Amino acid sequence: MSVPDVIAIDGPSGAGKGTVARAVAKALDCRHVDTGAMYRAVAWRALQQGRALDDEQAVAAVASGAVLALDGPRVAIDGEDVSRAIRTPEMDVAASAVARLPRVRAALVARQRDLAGGGSIVMEGRDIGTIVFPDAPVKIFLDASPAARAARRAQDPAHRQPRGARLADVARALDARDRRDRTRRASPLEQAPDAVRIDTTELAIDAVVAQVMAVIRDRRRTVSRS
Repeated sequence: MSVPDVIAIDGPSGAGKGTVARAVAKALDCRHVDTGAMYRAVAWRALQQGRALDDEQAVAAVASGAVLALDGPRVAIDGEDVSRAIRTPEMDVAASAVARLPRVRAALVARQRDLAGGGSIVMEGRDIGTIVFPDAPVKIFLDASPAARAARRAQDPAHRQPRGARLADVARALDARDRRDRTRRASPLEQAPDAVRIDTTELAIDAVVAQVMAVIRDRRRTVSRS
């Protein structure tokens, strides 16, 4: 199946972005990039180097100079596998902190745009359809109820929760992350005007993937007629 060069999938934590983006990329036999992992890796490296996460110049230097490698679920920075280390509640907060810094975002957005130069790609994040690729031919915005998102995050083995963490704790952490992401001045989390919104609250993953694939097919027909 022919596929538009960039499929942008945005949305808050727990809406299903990662699972859906991976499944769509597999169905289309193209690359998948989790841009959130890039911010997590940069935050992790900055902390490892003893840099304050509100030191924009220092963290931007990390974002510009680090060697980032994203290969499926594996994430490495400067040759070090951080796939598990970056998936913790502490790194949720750290990633959100560095994502507020305009110079960090500028450095990583430039890298994300470079990644799309190698062919078709499914890219997930919070600003893909609004900032990174505002002209992407396919834009999807996934969302779900706060309760559904908290339940998914609590059960997600890729995101380790503190021992004894309650669902209410996870929900509060997600709510705080949402507020930070939606209110930041640099590239806030928001739905692009031309994005297709899918509420995943009551949907199985296969059903969400089917809807996304239908949007892609519709776009393909539109392009072929133009």
